[in-house]
Amino acid sequence: MLTGIEEVDWASLGHAYGPADDVPALLRGLASADPAERETALDGMYGAVHHQGDVYDSTLACIPFLLELVADPGVQDRGGIVELLTSIGGIELDDEDGDLDCPAGSCPDDADFVPAANFAMAAAAIAAGADVFLCLVDDADPEVRLAAPVALASLHPDPARVLRLLRERLTVEPDTEARLALVAAVGRIALRHAALRAETVDWLGWLARAAQDPGLRLAALAQLARCAPGRIPDDIVRWVTGLLEEIRTVPRPEPDAGGGESGAARFPVTLVGQVRELLEEHAAGRRTPWTEELLRTLHGALDDRVDDRIALILAQLRSPDPGQRSDAVWLCGGLTRLWRGRYEEVVRLVGAQLADPDARLREAATSFLERLFELAGPAADALAGVLAEGPGGGPSELTGRTGRDGALLALARSGDARAVPLLARVLEGPGEVRRELLYAVEGLGPSAAGLAPLLRRRLAAVELDEEVYDRAAPLLYALAAVRGAQALPEVLRVLRGAPEHRREWVREAVARTLAAFGPAAREAVPELRELLGADSAAVATAAARALWAVEGDADAVVPVLVRWLRPGSSGAERCAAAQALGAIGPAAAGAARALRPGLTSRDLWERVRCAAALWRVAGETERTLPVLLAAWEENRHARVDIAECLAEMGPAAAPVAELPILAELTRRRRHNAREGASGSHDVHQDEKLLTLCRAALARMERCGPRQGGGAAGGGHGSAGGDHGSTDGGHGAADGGHGAAGEGHGAAGGGPGSTGGLA
Repeated sequence: MLTGIEEVDWASLGHAYGPADDVPALLRGLASADPAERETALDGMYGAVHHQGDVYDSTLACIPFLLELVADPGVQDRGGIVELLTSIGGIELDDEDGDLDCPAGSCPDDADFVPAANFAMAAAAIAAGADVFLCLVDDADPEVRLAAPVALASLHPDPARVLRLLRERLTVEPDTEARLALVAAVGRIALRHAALRAETVDWLGWLARAAQDPGLRLAALAQLARCAPGRIPDDIVRWVTGLLEEIRTVPRPEPDAGGGESGAARFPVTLVGQVRELLEEHAAGRRTPWTEELLRTLHGALDDRVDDRIALILAQLRSPDPGQRSDAVWLCGGLTRLWRGRYEEVVRLVGAQLADPDARLREAATSFLERLFELAGPAADALAGVLAEGPGGGPSELTGRTGRDGALLALARSGDARAVPLLARVLEGPGEVRRELLYAVEGLGPSAAGLAPLLRRRLAAVELDEEVYDRAAPLLYALAAVRGAQALPEVLRVLRGAPEHRREWVREAVARTLAAFGPAAREAVPELRELLGADSAAVATAAARALWAVEGDADAVVPVLVRWLRPGSSGAERCAAAQALGAIGPAAAGAARALRPGLTSRDLWERVRCAAALWRVAGETERTLPVLLAAWEENRHARVDIAECLAEMGPAAAPVAELPILAELTRRRRHNAREGASGSHDVHQDEKLLTLCRAALARMERCGPRQGGGAAGGGHGSAGGDHGSTDGGHGAADGGHGAAGEGHGAAGGGPGSTGGLA
């Protein structure tokens, strides 16, 4: 076994962590009789030799030995090795990526550069030895039979031969999950090989109707929808719902609930092991855990057929099977994150799962509702009910990251006033308060004003050490949201006593809070005047906004802001100054000349900030509207800020702005949708965009001619400063310095970072 392994000069090869002289031990470990050693070796292969999907020269050198291990029936856990080979050789290069030597924007000077040619060589090397996978479809090990079909579909150079083999094996395969893997592999071949697609699609259509096992029919239907979306039947919801009911009622062996004796305690902690344990935990106690992946495939194929997807989820949420309801809740997250729709009944039924005895189902429902903000309204009664029923009812039960803690966050983010007394109990308690709860105070409006004394007490207890920013920033934000000016002494204590570490961040957060206090913060004027001269634009501009809110003296702050617009300032600095000037409004009209050059900046965010500010201070529609509408088309993540400005412009933006706004309102896909990635505030941001678009359209249709610039004295809310916006701009990811996607927050607005959508 592993013949010739010593003949390779492994030390001259490399992997993610340097010389590859440790690779022979990893390869031998894969063949070990000790399961812990095998798992450690597989973890090392993924962690170093195939780190994050990369293919190094050492990865290429491993391929013959991995193929040898797979072919040896005496080696245990070969299914994991098959999956490793599939990952190494199954990466498909996009022709549009350009030069093979610089994939995905990399260049040879990058420390982590891996030539794309390595991926092609890996695919070719594994394809050359892929006949080894042919005999694995009837291997005695079900894990091997589970992994082999996708390896064949992805790597074997003769897809027609593989297709025949997969179909033949399906007629005799006894294991349910292996049968499903065979069908999935057939679908993969249809997608990859156009010459085989027609016959494969016909076969999948036949199998979806003729298979005896309803699970197999559902798998065939999912692959049919994936390979031939045009052949998705109109009655897909009825069909799938019927199959799910059949699956639920077909007699099957009772699942292993887990918790029995195992050798897991002997295993070292590895990433591979942790993933395995999570999957086992997720499947524990479920009769048909594989339905989740089938439904996920089907939902992906249905894509923009949102109404069908909603109807399917509703049917699942009404199922007596908690597993099917759990699948539905997880699928809800992907659907609502990417697509707009009428989700009221979905949300109500997800709320009903909060009372289910299945803890995993309750956790899934809570996690989903946390991200809905205003859309969680139909579940508010269920959320309030869960929070009222807690055993003992003590405030400590609402702290930390618990199910009830998440329910409280969802209720507060929905804007329901019933969250206020519960938040008060949390603030009165001794434990740490989840920072997201403090940022959620803003959405509760005037009903949260009574929290100010409790927030003040919490802020007074914050130690002025190197952790002061992390502890104080959420409290400062919440105090700004409730206009808790009675906490001014405590706010000034934080400002005056902040240590050097993150002092600028603390100063900026304090200045934003003082701006929200307005004239009641007059005692802070000396400190604010000093901060006007700060070296940080974020601090100086926040201080200028605060001083304007406290004193209303534009002559004291506008010159400071104009200085940050001069050549030599960075784009982020000019954005910060422009936002502050826009918040001041017509009283800053003297800054119009300094703002105009920003309209032609190469930086889109600078153009947007300066255009919005110029309109707010001087009402220059002819100059600013073309800039805003061009940016609207260029970067969809700028649309929240732009829509806010268009709503303020009203009829001044008509008729040229009406078409893009109408197009946005009729679009089904969320403006910030990203496949494979999400932020906690994505849905909230998109719903805010829709609200602003409707407001802009209404004003264009109903209002008379515009008079002057932006409203004096108070700004226009958070021009681009709401919760955790995504992609682009100068702010730190998800909203500036604030953790958990929250950020500082503009005075009078939402918690966003100075300088842009992050």
